[in-house]
Amino acid sequence: MGGLGETGKNMYVVEVDEEMVVLDAGQMIPEDDMLGIDVVIPDISYLVQNRDRVKAVILSHGHEDHTGAIPYVISKLQAPVYGSKLTMGLVEET
Repeated sequence: MGGLGETGKNMYVVEVDEEMVVLDAGQMIPEDDMLGIDVVIPDISYLVQNRDRVKAVILSHGHEDHTGAIPYVISKLQAPVYGSKLTMGLVEET
């Protein structure tokens, strides 16, 4: 969903049968030509369309390029978020 070949927007989806698990939900700092944009997040329209299949969001670590989109993603999905105690503490501060 994002993060391949770029720095930021890390988000990967694993689908098995009818269930989906999301790994990371990161943001990216906008490019110089993206005037007026504060953050860039992955396109989550596929996840929103399949929100009933998303069983969890798992955070690998606390860097913003892996966690920065969590407030936007969680507002659209009703899935639990899992991560280490440190990672979850950093996310709760946002």
